[in-house]
Formats: sequence, C-alpha cells, structure tokens
Amino acid sequence: MKRRAGSFTLHAALVLWGAATLVPLLWMVSASLMPSGQSLGLPPRFLPHPATIVHYRELFTRLNIGRYLANSAILATSVTLASVLFNSMAGYAFAKLRFRGRRRLLALLVALMLVPAQIAMLPLFLLLKVLGLVNTLGGVIVPAMASVFGILLVRQYAQSLSDDLLDAARIEGAGEFRIYWSIVLPLCRPVLVTLAVFTFLATWNDFLWPLIVLTGDAHYTLPVALANLAGEHVQDTELMMAGSVLTILPVLVLFLAVQRYYLDGITLGSVKG
Repeated sequence: MKRRAGSFTLHAALVLWGAATLVPLLWMVSASLMPSGQSLGLPPRFLPHPATIVHYRELFTRLNIGRYLANSAILATSVTLASVLFNSMAGYAFAKLRFRGRRRLLALLVALMLVPAQIAMLPLFLLLKVLGLVNTLGGVIVPAMASVFGILLVRQYAQSLSDDLLDAARIEGAGEFRIYWSIVLPLCRPVLVTLAVFTFLATWNDFLWPLIVLTGDAHYTLPVALANLAGEHVQDTELMMAGSVLTILPVLVLFLAVQRYYLDGITLGSVKG
C-alpha cells in the first residue's frame, strides 16, 4: 500500500510539473492567435475569441520575418554539418589514433571547458574583424565548426569501437580517412545524431554571439530580430507571441522527430563510456 501511494504521489507530481511547463507554451500559442490587446485584458483569456492569423501575416509581409527565418536555417544547418564532420574527426583521432602530444592536447581541451565563453568573445571578435568576417554569416559559422564538448562527446563514444575491427581494415589496405568514413561514421551514428540535434538547437537559439557579430539587420537571425522587434513593438504582445512561436516551432518539431535517436545516443554513450 505504501509503495502504491508513493508511486501515485510521484506520478502526480510529474504530471503537475509537466502541466506547469506546458501552460506557458500553450498560452503563447493561444495569445499569438488573439486580436490585438486581447491578451492583456482582465480577467486574462486563455483561448482566442475570435482566432486570427493577422499577426503571422504581418510578420511575413510588413516585418519580413521570412528573411530572418532563412538566416537562422542556413546558420543552424551549416554549423551542424560542419560540427558533426570536424568534431567526429577530432573525437575519433583522440580516441583511437596515437600521436605525439595527444594526452597534453586532451588535457588542454578539458581545461578550456572551464573558461567562460564570454571571456573569449572579445579576442575572437577582433580575430574575425582582421579576417573580414564581421557582419557575415561566416563570422557565426567559423567559430562554431568545432567545440570542446563535441570532441569529447565523440571521443567518449568512439573509445568503445573495436580495435580489432579497425586493425583488420588497416591490414586490408584501408587508409585512415577510409576507415573513418566507411567504418567509424556509421558505427558512431547514435552519438552523431545526438551531437547534431544539440548543435542545431544551440545554434538556432543562440542570441549573444550573432548579436555581436551581425551588425546589419540583413543577416539577423530570428532571436536577434525578435529582440529588436520587441523593442519596437513592446505593447503588441500578440505580435511578440507570434514571433516567439515561429522561433520555437522549427526546433520543437525537429526534436520531436529525432528524440528517440537523441536519447539513444546519450544512453549508449553513458553506458559504453
């Protein structure tokens, strides 16, 4: 009886916690469909009456949100593909290849994780300015092409790969790149999917670095454009909620579509490590 009561209490608490998490999101969607000013009325409304998509139409026609949506999609896709490629290469090298200074480089990478990202922003910005990448999409893509987290994540998973399998491929005459491309990448698919989803979500939602590097609104991403939009239309809550829905919806759909592979990659990585 006590065990059933404890289980019921736990599940009830989880349901309440889930509801508390979903309510703000559901209200955001509902408010985006309300006529102007209705979301600020008292008593507050939860359902639109009547529902309208005028705010979404305004975002695409008058405020040109489609350009910012395309910028975010290009950036997130480019960074994700480059991150998967370079992080998988480096992670495999640290896991299975023996080269001089490997342990010291690995220790340096771990130490770099302790440095706050904000400290590196100024020297990184100055470097990009010298390279002529400020106010370009490349200024956002290049620094994110590899990360310490991604390298260590792939390395942890790649350590579980069979050395006998790799040695057999070398005996058959396969080069290191052929081994990486034909053997390592397929075997590391779960962790690479995890890395890809994590990178895409982080890049899509990133606000601070694009705000620093992209000085012209032609290259703004959705989070940056939405922040500027909030400053210009601070009283138009429904318009802001419509912009927020457009910002969240693509990554939410992506995560729901690949969540099984994402969770499998995390679970397998923790077990095999």
